[in-house]
Order: sequence, then structure tokens, then C-alpha cells
Amino acid sequence: MTMPQLYNYDLDENCYRVRLVAACIGLPLDLHGVDAFPGREHQSAPMLALNPLGRLPILRDGDLVLTQPEAILLHLAERHDPQRRFVTDDPVRRARMMEWLIFAARDLSMAVAARTTSMLGEPGDTDALRAGARRCLRIMDDHMTRQSLAGSDFFVGPEATLADLALFPAFALSRDFNVDHDEFPALRLWARRLRSLPGFITMPGLPDYH
Repeated sequence: MTMPQLYNYDLDENCYRVRLVAACIGLPLDLHGVDAFPGREHQSAPMLALNPLGRLPILRDGDLVLTQPEAILLHLAERHDPQRRFVTDDPVRRARMMEWLIFAARDLSMAVAARTTSMLGEPGDTDALRAGARRCLRIMDDHMTRQSLAGSDFFVGPEATLADLALFPAFALSRDFNVDHDEFPALRLWARRLRSLPGFITMPGLPDYH
């Protein structure tokens, strides 16, 4: 089977999500570097032919091309991990996992935007984006506090799922736009547990502590 190809920018949070899931399931990726900043290669004609929205990541797996991060994560975990370590067939847990994946895609987009605005000079109101991201992190921290009281170490149960891997980067990288992790003690403990997963990898700019 041909190795899946990821069109990748090392500092892109969504690209890191894909690399992280692939590493945790032991799947090597053929990384195709894209000069997103400052080159904006992801908005060039060849890249737009793959993703007309001009965004990364892009995954090519045989004849299949995927451009939405959460769809990529689900595809990798279900197709390329025979052990299905990060997905579940339990209908309730799967629904909860999907809910958090959607939260990562939709609500945590404010955290992604706050980081790119703060670090890379993209247009946007950094203060408003930071406030929105902090509200989302508060929801996550409150949820993990309740999970811990119920005896669960991760977002949808006692074991990590795709939800945890998808949610992790937004919290881990939030210092890049001046969010103090001391505000979120339950997430700090959760992040330490996540870092202990076999195969866990880091990315440039990700601190070694929480």
C-alpha cells in the first residue's frame, strides 16, 4: 500500500493534528512541505486544484483526497489502525467523540485564528479571538474536571480517542497568543496524560511542559 501523502506546513496547527494521529497509530506519512508563510504556496494554482479553499492540511491516500482535518483524522484512525485505538463503536461514546471533534473544528477555530493573527500577522482582532478561545478552553477545563471526578482520564472515557488528539494542539499552543495555562488545571493534567501516549510527537513551538 502506498504511503499516504500529507501536504504539510510544520507550524500549522491542523497539520500537526494529522501528524500526531498518524504517529500515535504508527503510520508513516510522506510529508510534502508547503511554504505557507510567507510563501502562501497553499493558495497557488496546484494547491487550489487539490483544495479550492486554499487551506492545509491536504491528505492524498491513493485516489482519495481529503481536505477537512477532522475527516482526515477519522480516515487515518479507521483505515490505517487495525487496532482501532482511537475510535469506538459504542454509539454513545462515538457520538460524544464526534461532538468534540466538531467542537475542535468549529469552536476552536478561534484559537487557531488567534495564534495565526498573533504570530504570523494574519488579519483579525487578536483580543477578541483570544477571549473567544479562552471561553472554549474554559468549557474544556470544566468538562475535564467533571470527567476526573467521574474517574475518566480523557474527554469521552477512560481511554484517549480522536477527540483528545484533535483538542490537544489548541490548548498546547495557546501560550502563543498569551493564554496562561495556570487558568486551566484540569487541562494541564489531561495534557500530561496525553503526552505519555505511545507514539506522541511534538511540533516546533510546542512547550515541553504544561
